[in-house]
Amino acid sequence: MTAVPVPPYTTVRPPRADHRIPGLDGLRGLTALYVAVHHCWLLSFPGYPANTGPAWLGWLIHGRLAVVVFIVLSGFSLAISPARDAWRLGGTLRYVRRRARRILPAYWAALAASALIAAAVPSLPLSEPPTLRSMVVYGLLLQDTLAAPAPNGAFWSIAAEAGLYLTFPLLLLIRRRAGAMTVLAVVTVPVVAAGLLHPGLSTAARATGYTLELAPLFTLGVVAAGIVSAGHRIQRLPWLGLATLAAVPVSTLIALRGPAWTVAHYYWLDLAVGPAIALFLVALATCRPIRLVRLLNGGPLRALGGFSYSLYLVHMPIVALISTLIVAPHAGSRPAAFAMTAALAIPVCLATARLFAAAFETPFQRYG
Repeated sequence: MTAVPVPPYTTVRPPRADHRIPGLDGLRGLTALYVAVHHCWLLSFPGYPANTGPAWLGWLIHGRLAVVVFIVLSGFSLAISPARDAWRLGGTLRYVRRRARRILPAYWAALAASALIAAAVPSLPLSEPPTLRSMVVYGLLLQDTLAAPAPNGAFWSIAAEAGLYLTFPLLLLIRRRAGAMTVLAVVTVPVVAAGLLHPGLSTAARATGYTLELAPLFTLGVVAAGIVSAGHRIQRLPWLGLATLAAVPVSTLIALRGPAWTVAHYYWLDLAVGPAIALFLVALATCRPIRLVRLLNGGPLRALGGFSYSLYLVHMPIVALISTLIVAPHAGSRPAAFAMTAALAIPVCLATARLFAAAFETPFQRYG
């Protein structure tokens, strides 16, 4: 395989045979870890979306933005191989089978475990006791279309992502025949129009309907993957600086307006932060800055990324059990509760996720 051209002042290994970009697994792992710590924070400082914790922990309130990172990263990762092959998928049926093997066994196992825990501890936060409706809806990944009690509160995004996976072949077709700007417009304009025509849609907390809302972010990731086949001059652009410039306005707005306003306006803020994430992924794909890429591609973070999906699936019941049954009866203050919850739950989550991945993820990844 021909190495992607890079600036002469960087030292980069050729792309791996599986088309993985160095650093993406590490970023995926850190994002999943952030979500787990976010839920430790959420259970320790009641009052969300208000920040009832110390100001220096305020950055932990935005678990939704971690999902935005996942969505952009998913589109980017899936599109790397097609982008190197003139935006051809290489077989829709093969793609669907690979995606099903990738997400369904681990998801169904985590759904069964979460349902058992929620049934055994009905008062557990961040989950609801399962019903026949909820098991059917969540089992078929219909929770973004049909509202049902959630055995695991983190599962809302799995249905949205699965729905976006189904659109991927069509996005590639439009990208190949009409170009990057067209595919972005086709996906983004309806979302913007829906937000403008129905203002309540962009401010209300909803149980369903996130697939459409997150579609532009997924498409941004797909378009950004074109960097792997771009010319030398394009790859040399200061992508990290551009990502920073894109992030500063939305980050400043979030800091000035506060978490309650931010949570109420995620519909628009997701769209605003998406370009910064996509540009950051482009920077990683061009292996700049090289020190950051090496850090994200180091053994520990790369290993964490290897079971990040399992960590996302299993962490919430573990955090809720430890916070509710172990920490709450003994913690004297909310900061102490957070420290105890994080210290106890995060190692358990990591160990459980690693074993869970070995049983329900890795075996199914061997079949392409």
